[in-house]
Amino acid sequence: MDPRSWATDHNVVPFGKKVSTPKCQKHSSFAFLNCATCASSEEQQGQRSIETMKNVILKDLEELKKTIYPEYGKIESYILDQQTDMNINSQNLTQEIDQHGKRFVEEINTIIQELKSDLHEMELNHKYVLRKQKNGINRTKSEIEQRIAYLDELLNSNDVSSVSAYQSRNAEFKTELTKLTVSLPCFTPHKISKEQLNQQFGSLSALSIKTEESDCPLDSLAAESSSPGRPFTDAPLIIADINTDCGKWNLRSVSCLSDEEIWTCGEDNIMRLYNLRGELLKSTKINPSNIPQDIAVTRRGKLVYSNYEERTVKKVNKKKKTKTFIKLKEWRPQSVCITSSGDLLVIMNNDENEQTKVARYSGAKEKQSIQYNDKGQPLYSYEEGKKIYSSGYRTKYIIENRNLDICVTDCKAHRVVVVNQAGKLRFTYNGFFNNRGSFYPRGITGDSLSRILTADYYNKSIHILDQDGQFLRYFYICSLHRPWGLCVDTRDNLFVAEHYTGKMKKIQYYM
Repeated sequence: MDPRSWATDHNVVPFGKKVSTPKCQKHSSFAFLNCATCASSEEQQGQRSIETMKNVILKDLEELKKTIYPEYGKIESYILDQQTDMNINSQNLTQEIDQHGKRFVEEINTIIQELKSDLHEMELNHKYVLRKQKNGINRTKSEIEQRIAYLDELLNSNDVSSVSAYQSRNAEFKTELTKLTVSLPCFTPHKISKEQLNQQFGSLSALSIKTEESDCPLDSLAAESSSPGRPFTDAPLIIADINTDCGKWNLRSVSCLSDEEIWTCGEDNIMRLYNLRGELLKSTKINPSNIPQDIAVTRRGKLVYSNYEERTVKKVNKKKKTKTFIKLKEWRPQSVCITSSGDLLVIMNNDENEQTKVARYSGAKEKQSIQYNDKGQPLYSYEEGKKIYSSGYRTKYIIENRNLDICVTDCKAHRVVVVNQAGKLRFTYNGFFNNRGSFYPRGITGDSLSRILTADYYNKSIHILDQDGQFLRYFYICSLHRPWGLCVDTRDNLFVAEHYTGKMKKIQYYM
């Protein structure tokens, strides 16, 4: 090919101005020259490629900032929560093992004392028998000695009548010659097996660790709770019936410290911690003139209670000492609950009992007040003109649901009032009875699926709603007497406080 004809069709770039672009594929024999037209076209293609890649980079950057990196932060926060839960769980288990160990040692000491007591009783019986036989022998020996002296006198006597009247008693004395043989007790120790001791003492469940992978962000609690979850049982199953010391004090509130330990309070001045066997593990006594209105347990396992008469909310430390961290003026606290963020929610009446509100506290600082709806009307009923010290008028209980809604039972109004986290009314529930006023809600709790459970005091039943207020289930339990306080454990087992009997019932309502 003639180089001149090629030059007429293309613009030749001088060698000194050569750019770093691929050489012209049409004229590879002229590799020492670059085609300006082709180079320009390739620059445009390269520019478009760079813009495309920058769009990809921008998309990745946005995803990293808005989705992936925050999710790592959530997982990190979840890990910190797990570490806290692990520490609390380890402390609780250590305490439980120590307490069980003490009981185990006490049982062994009891066995030892019983064996020693039996041995002592045997020893006393043996001594008594021996002493009795010895006394009998001494009496007989004394009689024989007198008989010997009499016979000696008789042999030296010339009294014919006395000698003729003699009668032998030797056969009688021979009959009393009995020898007492006693088989002494002996101790046969059983072989101590460490395996048997482990089986009798108890064991720890295995640690279960699962790794979950996700290609998308974690769902929010609200989205998570909208799933149908596990089905209900055909009938609720009472799996534990726990007696407490609150029978004569009207048991009111229950709060889970763990799946095995539950705090309780009634209408006396003692708060008690029980296990599922009904054993009293711990108790906290306050001023006899006051009673705890309601109790809650913090994420770190500390007990919190409200004191209506003193206008205070207090914490109990490990040494059973109480510390006031909220002191109200002109308001009196009713029910309390701990939120997922660690805040404290308190529902309270004012001194005149003419207003009711919910307050959110971060530490001792009030940071939210919820009292009215969008129309300026009170969300919660109040007992105008009633005695404020009558517990019958203090029957509002509060929880934060898993979807962060604030749920309150309002017994006077025969309803449950639910607002969102910002305090805006979401819905009310008045029971499903045909005649309004037959619903008497007391205690309230929420499970892992954001379902709301409330105790119907006079109807021996539990009402279950979904997070949007839709009625799901009604459990009537004929053996349930005046249900009041409610709480659930981590497996969604329900604990119900019976007001007058002082019993707690553990109920399974999921499959």
